[in-house]
Amino acid sequence: MLTGIRRVFKSGLVGFWRSAYVSLASVFVLTISLFVIGATMFLDQLLTVSLQTLQSKVDINVYFVPEAPQEEISRLQTALEALPDVESVSFTSREESLEIYRERNQGDEIAMQALEELNENPLGATLAIQAKETSQYEQIAQFLEEQQAQESPNAPVIDEVNYNRNRESIDKLTSIIDAVEQAGFLILVILLLASVLITFNTIRLAIYTAREEISIMRLVGAGNMFIRGPFMLQGVMYGLLAAFLAVLLFYPLLLWLAPGTEAFFEFNLLDYYTANIVYIFLVLAGIGIVLGLVSSALAIARYLRV
Repeated sequence: MLTGIRRVFKSGLVGFWRSAYVSLASVFVLTISLFVIGATMFLDQLLTVSLQTLQSKVDINVYFVPEAPQEEISRLQTALEALPDVESVSFTSREESLEIYRERNQGDEIAMQALEELNENPLGATLAIQAKETSQYEQIAQFLEEQQAQESPNAPVIDEVNYNRNRESIDKLTSIIDAVEQAGFLILVILLLASVLITFNTIRLAIYTAREEISIMRLVGAGNMFIRGPFMLQGVMYGLLAAFLAVLLFYPLLLWLAPGTEAFFEFNLLDYYTANIVYIFLVLAGIGIVLGLVSSALAIARYLRV
């Protein structure tokens, strides 16, 4: 068995270097395929960060009456944080709300004059609630409505929940996120299928050039595994080399794109690349090896039929 394995490896290596131009063409095509697949990985990461940024800008604000007891506010905050749909709850005190109001309206003399004439803080505390998914805001709003309905009419705590004002924007954002995720998945599937077909046809042509050698091996009684083994080994080598080249090609591209992505998306693709280069290589190498093995096995199958 060890002798047979050694012969398969030796034959595969010799065949790889003997058909250097064919091997180079196969590696080149597979590199392009893996480069496209790798590009979809970076685009998916960029899309994920962009969607997370959009989601972080959407929330539900609960405005409390100025006289709301702090223990009631804390109770509601604790109850909200316990909900499975809630990502985070941020508390803003009355004093902080007043300071924010002053900063936003410091150029509005009328608003500032009216505030000075009141001689007291007319604002209440607020809670800003972020959901894990935009589609979950409706359930959170229903929970707040139930809490508001349980309040005593003579001693209200919640003044307003702004979900209804933001509902249209939240629904639009939810639709956009769903559409983008579906489109991204469809594009990834199409690119994978195209890569498989291109790689299969290229390796099929490479094996076609060795058809006479395969026929001679069949005539002298070589087994299917001995015939198939060297070509499958070459497929593995194609995948490894292509993955290595694809990872290298990403560096100058991401070095050029990094400033733009960081400025526009607040996400540096080059930093992501350098931090995950081993993971990226392993994923691309795994895909390349599978493509090379499967393509080689399918392409040589027709020559093994008796």
